[in-house]
Amino acid sequence: MRCLLLIIISLAAIRPAIAQNEFCGITNTSFRAGESITFKVYYNLGKLFIGAGEAVFNCQLEKLNGKDVYHVTGDGKTFRTYDWFFKVRDKYESYIDTTTLLPQRFIRNVDEGGYKIYANVTFDHTHNTAISDKSTIKTPTCVQDVISAIYYARNINFDKYKPGDKIPFDMYLDDKIYNIYIRYIGKETVETKFGKFRAIKFAPLLIQGTMFEGGEKMTVWVSDDANKVPLRVDSPISVGSIKVDMVAYKNLRYNFTSLISK
Repeated sequence: MRCLLLIIISLAAIRPAIAQNEFCGITNTSFRAGESITFKVYYNLGKLFIGAGEAVFNCQLEKLNGKDVYHVTGDGKTFRTYDWFFKVRDKYESYIDTTTLLPQRFIRNVDEGGYKIYANVTFDHTHNTAISDKSTIKTPTCVQDVISAIYYARNINFDKYKPGDKIPFDMYLDDKIYNIYIRYIGKETVETKFGKFRAIKFAPLLIQGTMFEGGEKMTVWVSDDANKVPLRVDSPISVGSIKVDMVAYKNLRYNFTSLISK
């Protein structure tokens, strides 16, 4: 199930040009090399939530073409007890420039129910192109890939926005450019396995497809502190609904100051 990795950024939208320019040149203040975060995906049919799979995100510091990059990997899989129904083994990789937070290379290697996709994409930000094994397309300034978009968005300063504001950026996927946004909703408390957190709440506008309905029906909560770690995602799907919860973490850049009580 692609939601293991694309749950936060399965978006579509309208892009105000002025707001887009504001996010060029953003600086990383939220994560560091060595960080690892695990999410569990629950499927709900009726009143019962069933743990169906997990996604693990790891960030390491490496070199790519002489540049320092964050090598971020996202591995998603269904639990073996559900493999008979629909086996998923997905791996996404992004090599992100540590200075600009722009992706330099993006690798997608997925196996979903026997349907396999492999893509290896190089971004040329000097000439504004994305070069894959299938085609070369023009890209806008500050384009992000699926994985880099998540880490880029963690550095958004939500204090600059009021509830209802749209926060846009551009994302590459499958030789296409999506002008996407999230809508800032506000702040509230969310309860997790680790305790109660002060959280930032927003809603992405989903692309209508086989799994997700169109519209702003997905809700995302991230920690209201310097880490801005995703804590929970709720969304209806074509049959039932899903919930994604952070279940493990290590080597965060900062302490969880948003954790109110355990």
